[in-house]
Amino acid sequence: MDKDIRYLKGVGEKRAELFFKKGIRTVNDLLYFFPRAHEDRTQIKEIADASEGETVCLSVTVFSPVHDTRIRRNMLISTMVVFDDSGTITAVWYNNKFVKDRFRTDDKYILYGKISLRRGKKEIVNPIFEKADSTRFTGKIVPLYPLTEGLTQKLVQSVMENALKEAGTLKEYLPEQVRSKYSIAEINFAMKNIHFPDSPESYEIARRRFVFEELLILQLALFDRKRNGEQYSGAVFQNLKAVREFTDTLPFSLTNAQKRTLNEICADVRSGKMMNRLIQGDVGSGKTAVAAAAIYLAVKNGFQAAMMAPTEILASQHFETLTGFFKNTGIKTVLLTGSMKAKERRETLELIKSGGAGVVIGTHALIQSDVEFKKLGLVIADEQHRFGVEQRAKLSAKGENPHILIMSATPIPRTLALILYGDLEVSVIDELPPGRVPVKTYAFGDSMKPRVYAFVEKSVAGGTQAYVVCPLVEETEKSDLQNAAELSEKLQKRFPKLKVGLVHGRMKQKEKDAAMESFASGETKILVSTTVIEVGVNVPNANIMIIENAERFGLSQLHQLRGRVGRGGGQAYCILFAHGSSDITKKRMETMCLSNDGFYISEQDLKLRGPGDFFGTRQHGLPEMKIANLFEDGDILKQAQDAAAEITGAGLENYPELKKRCDKILNDGIAMN
Repeated sequence: MDKDIRYLKGVGEKRAELFFKKGIRTVNDLLYFFPRAHEDRTQIKEIADASEGETVCLSVTVFSPVHDTRIRRNMLISTMVVFDDSGTITAVWYNNKFVKDRFRTDDKYILYGKISLRRGKKEIVNPIFEKADSTRFTGKIVPLYPLTEGLTQKLVQSVMENALKEAGTLKEYLPEQVRSKYSIAEINFAMKNIHFPDSPESYEIARRRFVFEELLILQLALFDRKRNGEQYSGAVFQNLKAVREFTDTLPFSLTNAQKRTLNEICADVRSGKMMNRLIQGDVGSGKTAVAAAAIYLAVKNGFQAAMMAPTEILASQHFETLTGFFKNTGIKTVLLTGSMKAKERRETLELIKSGGAGVVIGTHALIQSDVEFKKLGLVIADEQHRFGVEQRAKLSAKGENPHILIMSATPIPRTLALILYGDLEVSVIDELPPGRVPVKTYAFGDSMKPRVYAFVEKSVAGGTQAYVVCPLVEETEKSDLQNAAELSEKLQKRFPKLKVGLVHGRMKQKEKDAAMESFASGETKILVSTTVIEVGVNVPNANIMIIENAERFGLSQLHQLRGRVGRGGGQAYCILFAHGSSDITKKRMETMCLSNDGFYISEQDLKLRGPGDFFGTRQHGLPEMKIANLFEDGDILKQAQDAAAEITGAGLENYPELKKRCDKILNDGIAMN
């Protein structure tokens, strides 16, 4: 299984380079390179029964040899007439000079290809062909693999056959009791039938085996990591009364979900073990208030707290919010960002090092080597999928096993959360504070723009503000999507008495901050933006969100954008301008108009887009799934989790081959979260 792919029959040095591009270096890698689909070539049809548009297998005899016609310099058409007992058909190949001398009159062949009609006569176009007495890739169910330039299906299929022979009898490494309990196929049957199945049923049995295996190994790796994390002792916060002390100062009452989450945090920080907790909550559910209570608790127990945000805008906003929360409490809060002037930075670093600053808010500037804490006891990462594992580890290393709290406003279906956050404890804030009015959402075509703009004009005159979001920054030749720069000019002409601002990812940080500051202060009335405003920005006076080319955004992203409005009470509106009439576009717009529930929306998003596109699994640190589909295979995921718990309970070290595979996931740098 560990044999280098170069030395496998049919590969060699040159072809090995092509396989390397697909991440295939050994026989084991190749066998776990699963087909993306299969073609059923078992049913042989008669020519008379083959219909236009069908892809079929024909068992035929050559009537006349191949005839080449060169239409122009770069177009060669090769034709050959074949027959069976029911009639004749012409086989046609385009730009395939190799078929000319492959056939002889009266020889029998199996052809596999698509039937088309040309001037009323049937043709089979670019068919695969094999001699009837020596078939390898016809008369059976054949795998189709994801290719790269230079790799052909026939080559990969041939090499895969050789790999199966080379590997011989594979050693089973899933425990017998697990396979028996969950009805999981044995590895040799599964490996043969995942690639070259005897029947569609055999393929399904084989696929189930490898989906279970993939999810089981991932879960075991996460459990192992979680168990290792639990071995670290954490600072004990003795004074838990500080939480009540803090919440009593708030001008609002906490929801039951917020109270439950705070109780879970308190249990963690007094346990003596290091906290690793994720707070997952919809936009506006009150995560920041919970984080503030945890920070207050840490500081009142003699520790410092650090909060890391993905952008300077968001860091500044957290700084202002927390400064407000801790007013008159004697807690010193400082902000550390990359754009600070040298003198101000030096003074801030000194406050952090001496312990004069109890709370430090910042961007990735917090993890730079010159930042030293006196006694760091709590680390909070906001919008955690924006940070790599390494960045959080560096921040944690600035204290002695500080407690870690991660906040995410991207609601994720439970099944996916169990995988993404399998090594964390998860708290869900699943209710909105009272008085929060659901945003009214409408989807329109461009014909409604004049009415929408009239509505914006009237609303802004009444004292509110509006966002307009576009998917692109600059126009490109190939695209007619609205772009932010051009649209801001158009809107300034349309609303000459109102200040229209612009913010996008290519602007310098200072320009972005200035534009956002102008909007937050109320000077700018309409802000045209790309998705940089998606995360966290809080302008309570903004009550209208217009999204151009809404079909270009995923549902979860649309929901995040919608969450920017309606934060100050009062009715807010989200208007989606969508083009295109595909079923997915219609379903997305319908879902947005019907629901304000982020968890429901993320589930629909996962259903429509699949987990790969859900939010780019790579940025979540989730290994790319070779065969499992996290939405469709939810039932197998549950079984794999149960099995992982059983194996972990019995001791993973008792299953050395399984442990080896779990370690590989973690050692490959795919460190979940």
